[in-house]
Amino acid sequence: MRFKAPRRLPWLLTISAIIIFADRLTKTLVAARIPLGDAIPVIPHFLRISHWLNEGAAFSLFADTASPHTVRWALIAFSMVAALAVLIAMIRLGDRLTITTVALALIFAGALGNLHDRIVYGSVVDFIEVQIFSYHWPDFNIADSSIVIGACLLVLESLLTKKAIAPATPAPQI
Repeated sequence: MRFKAPRRLPWLLTISAIIIFADRLTKTLVAARIPLGDAIPVIPHFLRISHWLNEGAAFSLFADTASPHTVRWALIAFSMVAALAVLIAMIRLGDRLTITTVALALIFAGALGNLHDRIVYGSVVDFIEVQIFSYHWPDFNIADSSIVIGACLLVLESLLTKKAIAPATPAPQI
């Protein structure tokens, strides 16, 4: 008698919930304790905790547009569709814990974390500021990090997956 393996979807959703909680907590703490535009050095000349509002997409794309209202609602719509697509993929693949399913859980959490901010506040709180020599990376948050880590895991798994390739059939000789 064979038993069906238990679904791992609850674990994946738990990973997402933990990321969303951490994202909300850190954004709330930053907004409450650091005035907008200020920063606290963590590692001098490398890492600061700052407080910025991002009304655009990743890396503040479209933030300075002439129609911010349209951009906000387009980003909300895109985030909702993306989160739904990732959730459907998680449900379909949720019987196993794999690099792919964990990556989807991270992407799902990041999308929901930033979606919440866009809907409730109209912008996203970014607070992690990295500077290496004269290069200043755009400020980001835990939700952004979660999306990037999830995407990197998907790329990594696609590079590591070895697909069986059928041997080529020789051409008939005449």
